[in-house]
Amino acid sequence: MRILGICGSLQAKSSNRTLLEAAQRLVPGGVEFVLFDALGDLPHFNPDLDGEDVAGAVTTFRRALQASDGVLIACPEYGHSLPGALKNAIDWCISSGELTSKPVAITASTNMAGRGALGLAALAQTLRGVSSVIVGGESIARGAHFERDLAALLSDLIATIRNPRDSFLES
Repeated sequence: MRILGICGSLQAKSSNRTLLEAAQRLVPGGVEFVLFDALGDLPHFNPDLDGEDVAGAVTTFRRALQASDGVLIACPEYGHSLPGALKNAIDWCISSGELTSKPVAITASTNMAGRGALGLAALAQTLRGVSSVIVGGESIARGAHFERDLAALLSDLIATIRNPRDSFLES
């Protein structure tokens, strides 16, 4: 099983990237966790550019999604929404369908519980637009229970990947 980690922040040392690095350490045996690190390389979405000659970064992103059984997105909240670079990446999957029916766990690394809710809601709405199966949706507060809460989200994502029909019926 392969999970693709995507950080919504382009910041090199963001807390959301740290969350994904922790996820790499926490996945159980038999699960490969791959961090996609080139969100900032994607060109602005333009349907006129989509097709056989699509830019290399878009092809790389799409192949990474195709090769994954599920996705974990760590998404900061920018201006009460999701970051533009992340929205742009999802837009590149509209016509090609890599996120269609794909289990996608969403969270945000925050300094306290409840923060980031608007950004996660915007992300969930965007993912529903490409027919992803959404797992989670709550932020994970940095602190004593951070790894426990992240491990629980990973467990839910893995269960959804293993039993997609059950999870799809619930979402």
